[in-house]
Amino acid sequence: MLQRFTSLLVLALVGLSVVDSFAQDFKRQYKNAVDFFKEGKYNLAMEAIKPCLVYDKNNPYVEYASFYYAQAALKQNYNAVAKDMFLQIKKLYPEWDQMNEVNYWLAKIYFDQREYFQAMRMLSMVKQDDAIEAEEIARIKGTYLINITDAEVLRMMWEEYPQDVEVGKALARCIGRLPLMQQDKQLLDSVINAFQLDRERFVMNSAPKPVFKGTYNVSLLFPFLTATLDPSPNKKQNQLILDLYEGMRIANDTLRKHAVNIKLLAYDTQRNPDVLKVLLERDELKNTDLIVGPLFPEETRMVQEFSEKYQINMINPVSNNSEYTGQNPYAMLFQPSFETMAMRSAELLSARTRNKNCMIFYGDAPKDSVMAASFAQRATEAGLKVVWSEEFRKETASRIISILSTPTEYDEQKNPIEFKLKLDSIGSIFVASNNALIYTKVISSVDSRGDSIVIVGPETWLDNPSVDLSKYEKLHVMFSAPNFTALSQRLFIDFRRRFIQTHGSFPAEYMNYSKLGFEFMMFIGNALHKYGVYFQEGLTKEGMLPGRLSKGYQLSPMRDNQHVTFAYFRNGELVAVD
Repeated sequence: MLQRFTSLLVLALVGLSVVDSFAQDFKRQYKNAVDFFKEGKYNLAMEAIKPCLVYDKNNPYVEYASFYYAQAALKQNYNAVAKDMFLQIKKLYPEWDQMNEVNYWLAKIYFDQREYFQAMRMLSMVKQDDAIEAEEIARIKGTYLINITDAEVLRMMWEEYPQDVEVGKALARCIGRLPLMQQDKQLLDSVINAFQLDRERFVMNSAPKPVFKGTYNVSLLFPFLTATLDPSPNKKQNQLILDLYEGMRIANDTLRKHAVNIKLLAYDTQRNPDVLKVLLERDELKNTDLIVGPLFPEETRMVQEFSEKYQINMINPVSNNSEYTGQNPYAMLFQPSFETMAMRSAELLSARTRNKNCMIFYGDAPKDSVMAASFAQRATEAGLKVVWSEEFRKETASRIISILSTPTEYDEQKNPIEFKLKLDSIGSIFVASNNALIYTKVISSVDSRGDSIVIVGPETWLDNPSVDLSKYEKLHVMFSAPNFTALSQRLFIDFRRRFIQTHGSFPAEYMNYSKLGFEFMMFIGNALHKYGVYFQEGLTKEGMLPGRLSKGYQLSPMRDNQHVTFAYFRNGELVAVD
């Protein structure tokens, strides 16, 4: 599917060429768009192709142009635009011979929007003419279905697609991840038998028993980019990675003093899949006790397969993306997933706001729509009423101001006293985006209203120097802040002093990767010491465990941190919400 897209464009140019002079302008416009696309100028490609979107008897490119326009939109994460165009192609040109491609890309968009049944319906319309296409369809199903955490949804899907092995695998994995007391053993057995699945691969509780050692080998698969490093004091290209590693080293020194022996083995992936592939062929990695990383999505799948094959735990200290765990029972996130942060945000607002009407504003990044959907579902369950939910892009972000702060009445001094969205009609706004164009407009709009709307957003906003932090305090903004640390606590002050003694300075950012590396390594080192190599079962049974610098960690059967601290400004200081 993916590989054939470029050939589709070429076919449109060659196979559809006509000699009619009236068609030459269409051909020229189409060729210009193709050239722009190949150069990565997707916005220009969309503009160039527009004249070819109109039906005309002299225009042989209309179907291809529409498809091409949608693809250029996808390249810029304009998923809503692409979706509308694909649906238009299905409606206007149902007999087009490339409908397979349209259905495939619509399925991917629906999956990203968590409209799973619509996505499956689109994929059921794709004719799998060869093994490569069948493999691609199976891959996309496996990638997305594994993220469904509701076994009932997958059970209903299995009833609709009883012969689909990827649905069966996702259902078995979902049930197998649940605590033993919540597992539907009869349904699990039925699925495993129907598809002749390997029970040990799909049931979390079949993981090997804990193995205790005097010294544990922890292998770091990080893009250190050693070839680019120089001895100057300037910030490096990969400074965050270096800070993360240095924090882990300081933690390891502390652990050693408490008879917890960890051998850190650093491998430079160079953010190159070919380099990573060579690293994974080393015998020492096949016998390591824990893999930390990789840190980037393009490297994850390879390590997932390696981890599962050799039964080695792998954990990502910085990611919130639940796709990191995939179908691998040995993969974990140290951070809460995007879904978990959104659900905890809904629970917080339900508990702390009297006005249950809430709004959701989110960006066009895939993670934003995931968070928005998770929040909406949990908010409804928790008693909130979602009265508005909308995706915003760079070009549409200005609409936020018109939605929230369009005045309808003024006082004698021409100050607004009422708005199109009535004062105090909304209790809260959940903003699922790191895009400053979006959240700064929400903040300024709420500020201009002067009512009691509560805003919740991610802690990454705290590193935007263009926002006056006092405004966060004035508006009582709350942050989902799993990496929150009280700066006045003695343990943090001691860590900061040790870091400065070694490096002469301390990172000023809120998202301080040296602190994160220290916290992560302290927790993982103690987990290995207490529970052995396969520590996840012990962590799950233990429940909430305190952190060294943060509030704590709670591993769930879904293998991410279920505990999310929330923070807000009080008297100029960032403090945790009780």
